Amino acid sequence: MKKNTTQRALLAMAAFGLASAGASASDWLFRAGVHTVEPKSDNHSVVNVDGAPSLTLSATYFLTPKLAVEVLGAVPFQHDINLNAGGQVAETTPLPPPVSLQYHFAPDAARFRPYVGAGLNYTIFYDEKTQGALAGSKLSLDDSFGLACELGMDIAINDNWAVNLNARWIDIDTDARLGSTNLGTVEIDPYVFGLMVTRKVSFGK
Repeated sequence: MKKNTTQRALLAMAAFGLASAGASASDWLFRAGVHTVEPKSDNHSVVNVDGAPSLTLSATYFLTPKLAVEVLGAVPFQHDINLNAGGQVAETTPLPPPVSLQYHFAPDAARFRPYVGAGLNYTIFYDEKTQGALAGSKLSLDDSFGLACELGMDIAINDNWAVNLNARWIDIDTDARLGSTNLGTVEIDPYVFGLMVTRKVSFGK
Protein backbone atom coordinates (compact mmCIF):
# COMPACT_ATOMS: atom_id res chain seq x y z
CA MET A 1 0.00 0.00 0.00
CA LYS A 2 2.81 2.41 0.92
CA LYS A 3 4.66 1.77 -2.35
CA ASN A 4 1.46 2.22 -4.36
CA THR A 5 0.84 5.57 -2.67
CA THR A 6 4.34 6.87 -3.36
CA GLN A 7 4.22 5.66 -6.96
CA ARG A 8 0.94 7.53 -7.49
CA ALA A 9 2.54 10.62 -5.94
CA LEU A 10 5.47 10.38 -8.36
CA LEU A 11 3.17 10.08 -11.37
CA ALA A 12 1.13 13.05 -10.20
CA MET A 13 4.25 15.20 -9.76
CA ALA A 14 5.60 14.21 -13.16
CA ALA A 15 2.27 15.04 -14.82
CA PHE A 16 2.15 18.38 -13.04
CA GLY A 17 5.70 19.20 -14.15
CA LEU A 18 5.02 18.33 -17.78
CA ALA A 19 1.78 20.28 -17.82
CA SER A 20 3.49 23.32 -16.32
CA ALA A 21 6.44 23.35 -18.71
CA GLY A 22 5.88 25.75 -21.55
CA ALA A 23 8.70 26.96 -23.75
CA SER A 24 12.03 25.23 -23.30
CA ALA A 25 13.78 26.40 -20.11
CA SER A 26 17.55 26.48 -19.87
CA ASP A 27 18.46 27.47 -16.29
CA TRP A 28 20.34 25.01 -14.08
CA LEU A 29 21.53 25.24 -10.49
CA PHE A 30 24.54 23.12 -9.54
CA ARG A 31 25.40 22.78 -5.86
CA ALA A 32 28.16 21.25 -3.74
CA GLY A 33 28.40 21.09 0.03
CA VAL A 34 27.77 18.95 3.07
CA HIS A 35 24.66 17.37 4.62
CA THR A 36 24.10 15.71 7.95
CA VAL A 37 21.45 12.99 8.36
CA GLU A 38 19.82 12.91 11.80
CA PRO A 39 17.51 9.89 12.34
CA LYS A 40 14.54 10.33 14.65
CA SER A 41 14.97 9.14 18.24
CA ASP A 42 13.48 5.82 19.38
CA ASN A 43 13.68 4.43 15.83
CA HIS A 44 13.63 0.82 17.10
CA SER A 45 12.78 -0.94 20.36
CA VAL A 46 16.25 -2.55 20.67
CA VAL A 47 18.69 -0.46 18.65
CA ASN A 48 19.07 3.11 17.43
CA VAL A 49 20.76 4.55 14.35
CA ASP A 50 23.13 7.49 14.85
CA GLY A 51 23.43 10.55 12.64
CA ALA A 52 26.19 11.05 10.06
CA PRO A 53 27.57 13.78 7.77
CA SER A 54 28.71 13.48 4.15
CA LEU A 55 29.69 15.50 1.08
CA THR A 56 26.83 16.15 -1.35
CA LEU A 57 26.15 17.36 -4.89
CA SER A 58 22.88 18.38 -6.53
CA ALA A 59 21.57 19.45 -9.93
CA THR A 60 18.36 21.46 -10.42
CA TYR A 61 16.69 21.98 -13.79
CA PHE A 62 14.00 24.64 -14.25
CA LEU A 63 10.95 23.44 -16.18
CA THR A 64 9.45 26.94 -15.94
CA PRO A 65 10.76 30.16 -14.32
CA LYS A 66 9.56 28.91 -10.90
CA LEU A 67 9.09 25.13 -11.22
CA ALA A 68 12.15 22.88 -11.10
CA VAL A 69 13.29 19.28 -10.65
CA GLU A 70 16.22 18.51 -8.35
CA VAL A 71 18.37 15.41 -7.88
CA LEU A 72 20.55 15.21 -4.76
CA GLY A 73 23.48 12.82 -4.59
CA ALA A 74 26.06 12.15 -1.89
CA VAL A 75 29.18 10.32 -0.92
CA PRO A 76 27.59 7.38 1.00
CA PHE A 77 26.78 8.13 4.63
CA GLN A 78 28.14 5.82 7.35
CA HIS A 79 25.86 5.31 10.36
CA ASP A 80 26.66 3.64 13.67
CA ILE A 81 24.00 1.31 15.10
CA ASN A 82 23.87 1.12 18.90
CA LEU A 83 21.92 -0.87 21.45
CA ASN A 84 19.42 1.29 23.31
CA ALA A 85 21.00 -0.07 26.49
CA GLY A 86 24.39 1.21 25.31
CA GLY A 87 27.24 0.06 23.12
CA GLN A 88 27.82 0.04 19.36
CA VAL A 89 26.92 -3.25 17.69
CA ALA A 90 26.98 -2.47 13.94
CA GLU A 91 27.40 0.08 11.20
CA THR A 92 25.78 0.51 7.81
CA THR A 93 26.37 2.58 4.69
CA PRO A 94 23.13 3.91 3.14
CA LEU A 95 22.86 5.91 -0.07
CA PRO A 96 19.63 7.99 -0.11
CA PRO A 97 19.30 10.03 -3.33
CA PRO A 98 15.99 12.01 -3.35
CA VAL A 99 14.36 13.41 -6.49
CA SER A 100 12.14 16.44 -5.85
CA LEU A 101 9.76 18.73 -7.68
CA GLN A 102 10.39 22.26 -6.39
CA TYR A 103 8.58 25.59 -6.40
CA HIS A 104 10.89 28.64 -6.26
CA PHE A 105 9.14 31.77 -4.98
CA ALA A 106 11.66 34.35 -6.25
CA PRO A 107 14.37 32.64 -8.32
CA ASP A 108 15.84 35.83 -9.83
CA ALA A 109 14.39 39.00 -8.36
CA ALA A 110 15.55 38.83 -4.74
CA ARG A 111 18.70 38.24 -2.72
CA PHE A 112 16.83 35.72 -0.58
CA ARG A 113 15.35 33.00 -2.80
CA PRO A 114 13.24 30.51 -0.84
CA TYR A 115 11.77 27.32 -2.28
CA VAL A 116 9.82 24.24 -1.22
CA GLY A 117 9.88 20.77 -2.67
CA ALA A 118 8.41 17.28 -2.45
CA GLY A 119 9.45 14.05 -4.06
CA LEU A 120 10.58 10.48 -3.62
CA ASN A 121 13.59 8.78 -2.11
CA TYR A 122 15.06 5.32 -2.67
CA THR A 123 17.59 4.38 0.02
CA ILE A 124 20.05 1.57 -0.65
CA PHE A 125 21.66 -0.06 2.42
CA TYR A 126 24.89 -1.97 1.97
CA ASP A 127 28.15 -2.92 3.69
CA GLU A 128 26.52 -3.77 7.03
CA LYS A 129 29.15 -4.75 9.62
CA THR A 130 28.63 -6.10 13.13
CA GLN A 131 30.78 -5.76 16.23
CA GLY A 132 30.58 -5.94 20.01
CA ALA A 133 27.61 -8.00 21.19
CA LEU A 134 26.71 -8.87 17.57
CA ALA A 135 30.23 -9.64 16.33
CA GLY A 136 30.20 -12.52 13.83
CA SER A 137 26.46 -12.21 13.13
CA LYS A 138 25.08 -11.25 9.71
CA LEU A 139 22.98 -8.06 9.71
CA SER A 140 20.77 -7.29 6.70
CA LEU A 141 18.78 -4.10 6.08
CA ASP A 142 16.22 -3.90 3.27
CA ASP A 143 16.20 -0.99 0.82
CA SER A 144 13.59 1.70 1.48
CA PHE A 145 11.24 3.65 -0.82
CA GLY A 146 9.35 6.65 0.53
CA LEU A 147 8.37 10.30 0.37
CA ALA A 148 10.70 13.26 0.89
CA CYS A 149 10.00 16.96 1.44
CA GLU A 150 12.25 19.98 1.71
CA LEU A 151 12.59 23.67 2.52
CA GLY A 152 15.49 25.68 1.18
CA MET A 153 16.88 29.10 0.48
CA ASP A 154 19.57 30.49 -1.77
CA ILE A 155 21.24 33.65 -0.48
CA ALA A 156 22.60 35.37 -3.56
CA ILE A 157 26.20 36.60 -3.66
CA ASN A 158 25.84 37.84 -7.23
CA ASP A 159 23.84 36.87 -10.34
CA ASN A 160 25.49 33.44 -10.63
CA TRP A 161 26.66 32.44 -7.15
CA ALA A 162 24.78 31.86 -3.88
CA VAL A 163 24.99 30.18 -0.49
CA ASN A 164 22.31 27.54 0.00
CA LEU A 165 20.67 26.38 3.23
CA ASN A 166 18.21 23.48 3.13
CA ALA A 167 16.36 21.11 5.41
CA ARG A 168 14.58 17.87 4.47
CA TRP A 169 12.50 15.13 6.00
CA ILE A 170 12.74 11.70 4.42
CA ASP A 171 10.54 8.65 5.06
CA ILE A 172 13.07 5.80 5.49
CA ASP A 173 11.84 2.53 7.01
CA THR A 174 13.95 -0.61 6.70
CA ASP A 175 13.22 -4.20 7.72
CA ALA A 176 16.18 -5.61 9.66
CA ARG A 177 17.30 -9.22 10.00
CA LEU A 178 20.04 -10.74 12.14
CA GLY A 179 20.89 -14.02 10.47
CA SER A 180 17.52 -15.73 10.05
CA THR A 181 15.87 -13.71 12.85
CA ASN A 182 13.53 -10.88 11.85
CA LEU A 183 14.20 -7.82 14.02
CA GLY A 184 11.24 -5.86 12.68
CA THR A 185 11.16 -2.40 11.11
CA VAL A 186 13.66 0.32 11.91
CA GLU A 187 11.92 3.68 11.38
CA ILE A 188 14.86 5.96 10.61
CA ASP A 189 12.76 8.87 9.18
CA PRO A 190 15.61 11.40 9.37
CA TYR A 191 15.83 15.16 9.17
CA VAL A 192 18.59 16.15 6.77
CA PHE A 193 20.32 19.54 7.02
CA GLY A 194 22.56 20.98 4.30
CA LEU A 195 24.95 23.85 3.64
CA MET A 196 25.98 24.23 0.00
CA VAL A 197 27.42 26.61 -2.59
CA THR A 198 25.16 27.26 -5.60
CA ARG A 199 26.28 28.02 -9.14
CA LYS A 200 23.62 29.14 -11.65
CA VAL A 201 24.24 28.20 -15.28
CA SER A 202 22.06 29.36 -18.19
CA PHE A 203 22.28 27.64 -21.55
CA GLY A 204 21.07 29.02 -24.87
CA LYS A 205 20.48 32.58 -23.69
